[in-house]
Amino acid sequence: MPGIPGIALWYHEAMNPTHTSKQQIDREAIPSLYLHVPFCASICYYCDFARQIYRRETVDAWLKAIQTELESVQPSHSLETIYIGGGTPSSLSEDQLETLLCLLDSYRTETKEYTVELNPETVSEEKLNCLKRHGVNRLSIGIQSGDEALLARMNRKHTKADIHRLVVQINACGFSNISMDLIYGLPNETMKQVEADLNYVLDLKPTHLSLYSLSIEPGSVFGKQGVQPIDEDLEAEMYESIVRRLLQEGYEHYEVSNFARPGKQSIHNRNVWQYKDFIGIGYGAWGKEGNVRYDHAGSLQAYLKNPCYREKVLLSDLERQFETLMMGLRLSEGVFLKQYQEQFGCLPADTFPVSIAKGIRRGYLEEEKDMLRCTGQGMELLNSILVEFMEEAEV
Repeated sequence: MPGIPGIALWYHEAMNPTHTSKQQIDREAIPSLYLHVPFCASICYYCDFARQIYRRETVDAWLKAIQTELESVQPSHSLETIYIGGGTPSSLSEDQLETLLCLLDSYRTETKEYTVELNPETVSEEKLNCLKRHGVNRLSIGIQSGDEALLARMNRKHTKADIHRLVVQINACGFSNISMDLIYGLPNETMKQVEADLNYVLDLKPTHLSLYSLSIEPGSVFGKQGVQPIDEDLEAEMYESIVRRLLQEGYEHYEVSNFARPGKQSIHNRNVWQYKDFIGIGYGAWGKEGNVRYDHAGSLQAYLKNPCYREKVLLSDLERQFETLMMGLRLSEGVFLKQYQEQFGCLPADTFPVSIAKGIRRGYLEEEKDMLRCTGQGMELLNSILVEFMEEAEV
């Protein structure tokens, strides 16, 4: 899941609330669970998520900690969605993957969407069969590029041959809901390379695509190397080209960076963008339950010693209003104003009148049929729009 926590944590750091809560939550009502696997066979140069190189003995200890946390949290046994992300879940050995999925079996009896992230070079036919046995019905593949030079620049360890082998194996195993990730805006990347990557991934016929502009994070290798982002105008041109092409190919542009065939939008990610509660399990995961947001702070070693510890933040009504807009405006349909008013007793324009009026006047926002949404141009500028909302909230 990656792409989703980033912007929320960015806001969290900006507001910097420090108080905690002991609020009791009915977890039977929480529809989604995210479990973070913080292990990788190698470290990608753009990544700043919680991750470390795979070591068998560390993963064995981590699995015991995951079991302890799950027993403590007691998620609903009728979860709508489960999402295992990372890191690289497929970096686990076959027996370790089996152990992890067994721990989640009792929570998936009514699950509609069960997603696991994969990297092509770490997947075997045995691992795919394991996923299938345990009810996984959606795979998210980190392709990132079909250009061997760009893959090497990112320190990705798979090749195009690995990708094609994996696609053949996936089809043979009977998986039909396949998401693929691509990154654009890499150092010295050209429009021609972006177009070639789109052609390449479209030939693989995914049902869902996530396309992210490269973000240079301070803790990533790129950040430490001093890599600079590409020109903003070129990045915008790449984004607009991607949107046009995928719409022509029949994909729905349902979220800023996500595209899907009809009926194949990510249920789990939509739940998060609609600001529904979800449980976060494991070091590197975060979650939201009621008016509490939490993460598993510190190091992996700290998590192994105390897997039930969570660092919690109690959200004010103003913070929750902002975050509802921050998440909801990522979606093409936007924010349902009636639901917003029922939840907060006011409309967005009551709390953020200047920012909303300015956004509508500039053509970045629009209100229609009980919805507040971004226009196409507004989606490109969403981070700037949100900064204005945040600044107004601080006045």
